[in-house]
Amino acid sequence: MGYRLRNQSTVNQRPGRLLAVGDIHGCDLLLRELLAQVKPTEKDQLVFLGDYIDRGSGSRRVIEQLLALRRTFPQTVFLKGNHEQMLLAYLAGNDEALDFLANGGGRTLENYRTAGRLSIPEEHLDFFTALRNRYETEDFIFVHAGLRPGIPSDRQSEADLLWIRSDFLDSDYDWGKTVVFGHTPQPSPIMTATRIGLDTGAVYGRQLSCCDVLTRRLWSAG
Repeated sequence: MGYRLRNQSTVNQRPGRLLAVGDIHGCDLLLRELLAQVKPTEKDQLVFLGDYIDRGSGSRRVIEQLLALRRTFPQTVFLKGNHEQMLLAYLAGNDEALDFLANGGGRTLENYRTAGRLSIPEEHLDFFTALRNRYETEDFIFVHAGLRPGIPSDRQSEADLLWIRSDFLDSDYDWGKTVVFGHTPQPSPIMTATRIGLDTGAVYGRQLSCCDVLTRRLWSAG
């Protein structure tokens, strides 16, 4: 599918890469492999699109990798996914329907049990609570799931930013910037003039994907 770069002058002037990474879901080995391919530097901006935990076996190790990455590259941006939202609701006692456990959260809790007791390090809890819902640059809007058509990006509800699917995916609404998102697994990245979708189903035996959104170069592990 064809695409066009929006604002080519920005691409030419930027000193580093603007790297977006799709849903990891506890696939710590794939994350390590992907970062070894991408080789981020201090000139790059990394943006992770959420859903770091659940379903895969290495959620705790994923968070440890991300915390180490942030210490090396403090400019890294971490977005909240619906799975992080469910974890926080569960820990706060606000998950009466047990959505977290029904969506693979049990594997995450196993990672944080010591001698049968749940023990999540404070640094990890701080990481989860500090996650942001969206990140914008001059030419890009980064979100976990997508945006509600017809509503400005800064007026979106958290529910839509973290959970929306078909209403966003089936719309051709243009926010004037390219929307970079994850959440809905695809066989390969979505690459259009106004959308870049990077959840490529790593936890389902497919690939973990990264894109330099300025040049549309892709990397994958798995």
